[in-house]
Amino acid sequence: MKKRFTALCEHMRVVLACRVSPKQKADIVEMIKNEHPDKTCLSIGDGANDVPMIMKADVGVGIAGKEGMQAANSSDFAIGQFQFLKPLMYVHGREAYRRNADVVCYTFYKNMLYVLPQFWFGFWSAFSG
Repeated sequence: MKKRFTALCEHMRVVLACRVSPKQKADIVEMIKNEHPDKTCLSIGDGANDVPMIMKADVGVGIAGKEGMQAANSSDFAIGQFQFLKPLMYVHGREAYRRNADVVCYTFYKNMLYVLPQFWFGFWSAFSG
């Protein structure tokens, strides 16, 4: 059944797991991650029964609410209501990758500006103290 379920999931963009046990939710996420290691798994949960699924996913979003804070405490991102999910996905999805790329480029540039003059001065002064 795993092969058939995985084959079915390959044709889907989103897989929702409702009315299953917490272990089964975590197993679904793990199965998809093992089958497609290049894809990113996102799990969204709002209660203690979603904690194993959130922990197995690459990115976990916990929603603090009536069911308690267990999901929010064990997640990568915590939000107060479902309506904040869309802004969270935009800001911390594509935009986070863009900002990280900018930081990496800036760090290499900054280090070049700091280190190259020191090497130039070292060659110029024959590395004398």
